[in-house]
Amino acid sequence: MDDSLFDAVSDLVALVSPTKVRTVAAALRGLASPESAPNPNTLVDTPAARAAVERVIACWASQGCSTSSDELAGILLGACETRLRVERELSIELVWTGPTTRFVPMRRTEQVLVDLVASATSSVFFVSFVAFGVHSVVTALDAATRRGVRVRFLIESSTKEGGTLKVNNFASFRKHLPQAELLTWTKRKDYEGGKVHAKIAVVDEARAFITSANLTGHALEKNMEVGVLMHGGPVPRAIALHLDALVEEGFVAPI
Repeated sequence: MDDSLFDAVSDLVALVSPTKVRTVAAALRGLASPESAPNPNTLVDTPAARAAVERVIACWASQGCSTSSDELAGILLGACETRLRVERELSIELVWTGPTTRFVPMRRTEQVLVDLVASATSSVFFVSFVAFGVHSVVTALDAATRRGVRVRFLIESSTKEGGTLKVNNFASFRKHLPQAELLTWTKRKDYEGGKVHAKIAVVDEARAFITSANLTGHALEKNMEVGVLMHGGPVPRAIALHLDALVEEGFVAPI
């Protein structure tokens, strides 16, 4: 069996709903040959889906007798279940702050951050250029530290501390979040003048929010900001491991 049939099955499963995939699998099971396959018009609804079914049948025919109809039905159902499992384990949500429209419902940045922190059971790692004036997020973070969640912040430091800000970002944090760990970028020669410009929140190595918004009241209430919230999949853990490695290797250090 060559890869063309697997490619055709993958394209079909990605294009149509699991219900339609099951319909196609049921229609193919038990057939004596590809020539006896039903017309794709009777199985799926759109021209693109019909073309995808036709491709599967054509690739099956090109295999000769090496793949039975029952085997093909099993391949379709297996690919369908894999798609469903990936969708259960990984979700991506668009997050928006600013003017909204009736066409695309989206949650606001502040709501997502508060919900993320509230869901934390072991760790929260924030990265932001600046951070101030976000009472709702600070309240959620304080509650998280009280239930034993490790909270870390990497933010830009003041010019007195080797950073680029005229004001000290850390003073208010020590007052309102005494249990939080405050980190700064220890800029080496190649990065002199550089800024902590990333805006990330990672929770429990399982959920990550990548956004254009700094952790400020203005960004969460007034600006036009966009972000992507990821649940599951490899990216949240990869971000968490990278941030941990920056700390372990001394690129990022406690204040």
